[in-house]
Amino acid sequence: MTPIVAPATDNPSDSGDGLLLPVPDEDGAPFWEYAARGELRIQACADCGALRFPPRPCCPHCRSFTACWQRMSGRGRIWSYVVPHPPLLPAYAAQPGYNAIVVELAESPRIRLVGNLVTAADAPLNSVDPARLRIGAPVKAAFHTMPGGVTVPRWLLERP
Repeated sequence: MTPIVAPATDNPSDSGDGLLLPVPDEDGAPFWEYAARGELRIQACADCGALRFPPRPCCPHCRSFTACWQRMSGRGRIWSYVVPHPPLLPAYAAQPGYNAIVVELAESPRIRLVGNLVTAADAPLNSVDPARLRIGAPVKAAFHTMPGGVTVPRWLLERP
């Protein structure tokens, strides 16, 4: 997969001021470091190979404390979605009709990530008409660098 990474400065209409940003912790820091490089990687147990998300120090399957980060294809399907009405935070009120989706990864459907469905990595959060949201719709990851430097995965429809 060719990574799509767009800096926030490319999209003045989506300044990111007041938007919720992830706060990486020690276990999840590699996820965000890989995202900054345009890679979607999920933590895996180095002993039994089980994928786990969110990242944590111990494998829930075999109790091993060894881990590695496996590169994913960046493809998945919409498992669930919501279009918040009304937006609860002021920064989101400027983008009515935005969505929040839950994506199950193609490699491991039990691994699910939350994000937004957009028309391009740097598009506004409300760039997809809510009527186009469908459970099961195929999506692919794109990456957007927010103000402050954190890069977040966003999602694009596979068949626009």
